[in-house]
Amino acid sequence: MENIKVKEIKDDAIINIKVNKTFYMMCKSALLIIFKEVHTSKQSTEKFMESILKTPYPELGEKERIFHTLTMLVSEIEKQAKENGLVLDKEIDVEALKAEAEKSNED
Repeated sequence: MENIKVKEIKDDAIINIKVNKTFYMMCKSALLIIFKEVHTSKQSTEKFMESILKTPYPELGEKERIFHTLTMLVSEIEKQAKENGLVLDKEIDVEALKAEAEKSNED
C-alpha cells in the first residue's frame, strides 16, 4: 500500500481568518443556491432550518451537510461582524428584491 503525506489542521486548532464583504456575499449566494436545492415547500423555512441544525451532521445527506456548513460559516461571519460594529442597517426595495428572486428562479 502506498502512503502519501498531506497537511491537516490540528484537532484543537482555532483559526482566525479575515473576511471581506465580497467573500461574505459569495458565501451567502452559495448558501441560497444550496437552500433552493434542499428545501421543499412542504416545510416552513424555520422548521427546515431547525431540522438541519438539530440533526447530527453524519446523518445528513450530502447537500444537507453543505447547507449546514455554509449556514454555520455565514452565521459566524455575521456574529463577528456584529460584535465588532461592522454591520450597517439599510432599507431595501421589497418589490425589486422579489423581481430579482423571480429572475434568478428562471435561470
